[in-house]
Amino acid sequence: MLKQLIFENWKSFRYAELPIDSLTVLIGTNASGKSNIVEALEFLQRIVRGEDIEAALAGDKTLTSIRGGVEWAAFKPETQFTLKALVQGVNDKNDYFFSIKVQTQPFINVLEEYITRQELTKNTQWSKLQDYLLKFTLGSNGIPSISAIFTKEKTKIPINRNFHNRGSMLTDLKVLRFSDNISNEINTIIETLENIFILNPMPSKMRDYSRLSDTLESDASNIAGVLAALSDEHKAEVEATISAYTKNLPEGDIQRIWAEKVGRFGTDAMLYCEEQWKPGHITEIDARSMSDGTLRFIAILTALLTRPESSQIVIEEIDNGLHPSRAELLVRMLREIGEKRKIDILITTHNPALLDALGPEIVPFVVVAHRDSETGESKLTLLEDIENLPKLMASGTLGKLTTKGAIERSLADTK
Repeated sequence: MLKQLIFENWKSFRYAELPIDSLTVLIGTNASGKSNIVEALEFLQRIVRGEDIEAALAGDKTLTSIRGGVEWAAFKPETQFTLKALVQGVNDKNDYFFSIKVQTQPFINVLEEYITRQELTKNTQWSKLQDYLLKFTLGSNGIPSISAIFTKEKTKIPINRNFHNRGSMLTDLKVLRFSDNISNEINTIIETLENIFILNPMPSKMRDYSRLSDTLESDASNIAGVLAALSDEHKAEVEATISAYTKNLPEGDIQRIWAEKVGRFGTDAMLYCEEQWKPGHITEIDARSMSDGTLRFIAILTALLTRPESSQIVIEEIDNGLHPSRAELLVRMLREIGEKRKIDILITTHNPALLDALGPEIVPFVVVAHRDSETGESKLTLLEDIENLPKLMASGTLGKLTTKGAIERSLADTK
């Protein structure tokens, strides 16, 4: 599981740290930097899955570009950026830092990349010792090399292989052999980053037939194919859960949600639902007639129920297209399923209804993205670290404070 992200010269951030919990809520005005955080996670996922740096930033035939592409990836006027991810260890004794430093101008290169093992003390603080598992550097001669350094054992094990410097070394590590312990540690990091899932449901793409699939697309366009491809027992369980939550939508008209294989060969699928607008009168419709809000709601549920356990789901503007009266149901759904399936969820929002539905107990997990009025760089501040937070909360709910811009004014006043 991810525990923290660190941004150095990434897009609008000079330096910032983002703690990640089971449910992390990122708030802030437009252009405050929220989307830049989501794109950092997407970038990490792409390079670990084997994309080179340029494709991960600028896109290619199969990938959309991250906003600004290569040119705007680094904080201006810098020409390099560093992203670091703290990954929870396989036991309660160690965590791992993965760091990658990328040059964007005049050429795209990975300048440095490393994995360190962070020992945890009894009070869950990290020891100052950085125990390198692997370290990649770009030599002064322009030739990349990688070495394994195990400080605790006081040995240095060279890996006699040169690596390309336009992609992550993690891609190369998948084919190398290490001891079982080291392999488990490396695989933990790789799987954690690979399992980052950026969900951006697009109802217009969810209404058509889709091919059977075992993995939900980021835009949820193949939602019918994913549900229909599940084993009979798993499919019945997932669809029953989706139906149970969807029945609680304010309209109360949807009775059942399911997907079916269609066509002569059964390789495609369609999403269906039963509606009851008056007692005893059931109407079956397919996804082509479902509302945008309902489809987005079903997509979020499907991601929560079908993504691998212990993975990370990121949903930007999670309430987009959903009626404010659905906020409490949405929050309950995130908490219940996320906890049950051990899935961490990062959401961005500025919807007052959703913020109020989260309740005061969510305060420790709310992070405010904002701009420094003097430098223009994006900053991240934990809501609970705002000095006059008790006074602010006494004057209104979190939703009302956001609507009035009181949080941002408070941060500006404390400079």
